[in-house]
Amino acid sequence: MSEIGGTGCEILVPFNERKPLKEIEHSITKRYRTHIWSKFVKAISEYDLVEEGDKVAVAVSGGKDSLLMAKLFQELKKHWKVDFQLEFISMDPGYHKSIKELLISNCNYLNIPIHIFESDIFHVVDNIARDYPCYMCAKMRRGALYTKAQELGCNKLALGHHFNDVIETTLLNILYSGSFKTMLPKLKAKNFKNLELIRPLYYVEEAYIQRFIQNSGIWPLNCACMVAAKKIGSKRYEIKDMIKELKKKFKDIDRSIFHAAENVNLDGVLAWEKNGKKHSFLESYDKGEEQNIKNK
Repeated sequence: MSEIGGTGCEILVPFNERKPLKEIEHSITKRYRTHIWSKFVKAISEYDLVEEGDKVAVAVSGGKDSLLMAKLFQELKKHWKVDFQLEFISMDPGYHKSIKELLISNCNYLNIPIHIFESDIFHVVDNIARDYPCYMCAKMRRGALYTKAQELGCNKLALGHHFNDVIETTLLNILYSGSFKTMLPKLKAKNFKNLELIRPLYYVEEAYIQRFIQNSGIWPLNCACMVAAKKIGSKRYEIKDMIKELKKKFKDIDRSIFHAAENVNLDGVLAWEKNGKKHSFLESYDKGEEQNIKNK
């Protein structure tokens, strides 16, 4: 299953056998320095995602994004200028035995010391939310991860949403919700005191995550959800295909969508919402005209 911000449901078949662990770790800061490591560090620095004294719970679902994120955090721990702690947490929402074994095998091989805790989310979602399983699953997973992070004394929870998740979410909101809203690099938990969600893969493109995983020879988990598997396609995959088609004519359209959220001009917006209160351009429209007359 997935949340609106990330799919995590694909299966990647590796091109090669698993590479030695040292070679995999070395490739992060060498072979993938430009497209993965540097962009990971850039997001950490620009958005103050990791600060002195932080204790970060790294959510490891077993998918390609979270496995890479876990290894990136381990490298960051070795090289970063500030002191922080890590906990790697993995929730079993009702995986088939073989899926859980693959998760454990991958984490053991990659030297990721995970805390696995169980829940019954797949069963609950199958019973109460068959028409919108991914949304409900995401909501319940988030709450379970926050709870575990809090139990471990963490003040931050890291999720593996990447660059493509951000632009796809922006388009999903525009086309299906009729609102301009993007996925933020960090946000404060509403129902969990002193907990903050962070997205350190914010600048990392999915294509390079796929290359890293495939070249490493790692076989990541799919979403393992039978409810979602029964659904043919999804809105997110439609958006993925749409962006792919648009890129044939507009090469950098994905970057334009991403940067649009950084360049919102309120003088050209009909209405906006801030702190739960809606505002209209009409609120200052007449005032602006009066000010122009005074300036003349």
